[in-house]
Amino acid sequence: MSLAQKVALTDEIFKEQPTLLASILVLPRMGVAMEQLDVAIHVLLVTFQAMKRSGHQWPVVTEDIQEGCLQRLTARARFNEGLPPELVAQIVQQFCDEHAERFLLAFVYGYLGDHDLWAVRTEAEKYLVLATLNLVECIAFVGSAAASK
Repeated sequence: MSLAQKVALTDEIFKEQPTLLASILVLPRMGVAMEQLDVAIHVLLVTFQAMKRSGHQWPVVTEDIQEGCLQRLTARARFNEGLPPELVAQIVQQFCDEHAERFLLAFVYGYLGDHDLWAVRTEAEKYLVLATLNLVECIAFVGSAAASK
């Protein structure tokens, strides 16, 4: 995708899902370096493209939705802390298998891994990983809410 195409897609995101865009653009204020921000922006662009190509009408992700999804995401992470590695692996596998957007989640897990971000060595990387995973959680949430109507 060329820079002009990325800018045009970002303009579309701003119009249709401004809160998702804001959740990524705020990351430099949390210490995320510009080269790492590219990872989150790429995930946002792919996520939005997937939303568009699905053919569904997606509700706008609000700040309240983002906050609720982030709370659930961090609660799951805290639940796993201190568990034996084999149990953590089972829980993560079950979470992935049952996730409403498991293919998008798999993409994000792989992409973060490709960029060596799972080690979470800094606070900035923690914010980047959480914001990126929360994109998937928000899409799963609004997608399942729209489907249940």
